[in-house]
Amino acid sequence: SLIGRLMLDVPEEMGLIAVAVRQTQGKGRGGNVWLSPMGCALSTLHITIPLHSNLGQRIPFIQHLVSLAVVESVRSIPGYEDIELRVKWPNDIYYSDLMKLGGVLVNSTLIETTFHILIGFGFNVNNSNPTICINDLITKFNKEEGTKLKPLTADCLIARTVTVLERLIDIFQEKGPNGILPRYYKYWVHSGKQVRLHSEDGPTAWIVGIDDYGYLQVHQEGKGIDSVHPDGNSFDMLRNLIVPK
Repeated sequence: SLIGRLMLDVPEEMGLIAVAVRQTQGKGRGGNVWLSPMGCALSTLHITIPLHSNLGQRIPFIQHLVSLAVVESVRSIPGYEDIELRVKWPNDIYYSDLMKLGGVLVNSTLIETTFHILIGFGFNVNNSNPTICINDLITKFNKEEGTKLKPLTADCLIARTVTVLERLIDIFQEKGPNGILPRYYKYWVHSGKQVRLHSEDGPTAWIVGIDDYGYLQVHQEGKGIDSVHPDGNSFDMLRNLIVPK
C-alpha cells in the first residue's frame, strides 16, 4: 500500500520499489493473506507501461514475465542453471512440480494512456520450513552433483529479478509474446499435462500452452482449444484441477 500512495508523486522516469524483511499483511490472489517470515525475498515494484504498446495490449502477461524473472534470477547464474525452480501458471514459483516456493500478484491502474503497475513478488530463499527454500535446493544439488555452489541471499535475488524483468519487458515490447514464450516454456511445469476442468468429475483436457494474452490454452478432444482466464480460475496442482475461484 505504501508504493500505491507514492507512485503518482514521483517523477515518471524514477524507479520505485519497496523491500520488506518480514511481511505480516501480504496480499495474495482472491483476497488471500500471506504471512512471510524473515528469510524470504519480498518486494513491491512500481513500473509504467504505455497502453499502446505490445505489453500494454496484453497486460495479463506481466505476471508471467515476473514469475519467469524470479526463476531466471537463479537459473541464469553460471553453475545454477539446473536448480529445479519452475513457473506454474498463472503466478506461482515452484520446486519442480512438487512444492510452492513463492508467488506474484499484479495490480494495474490505467491513467490516461499509461498503465501504472504494482508488482508484488515473494519467494522463500532461506527458510527450510514449512516446505522448502531455494538454498535447500542448492544444498541438495551440491550433495547430488558434488558441486560447491554458494547459498544465495534475498537481496541479491530481488536485484537480479528486477534486472531480468527489465530485459524481459524490453524483449516483449520489441517482439511480442513470441519473443518470450520459448523461455517461459523452458521453465514451466505444465508441458504435456492432463487436467480436469471445473471438478474432479469434469471433462479431461490437455494443456497446450498460453495464448497471446497470457490465458492458459487447453485442448478438449472433439472440442478444439479453449482459453482459460487467470483471474476467474485457479490451478490445483495436487489434484490436477482447473476450477473457478
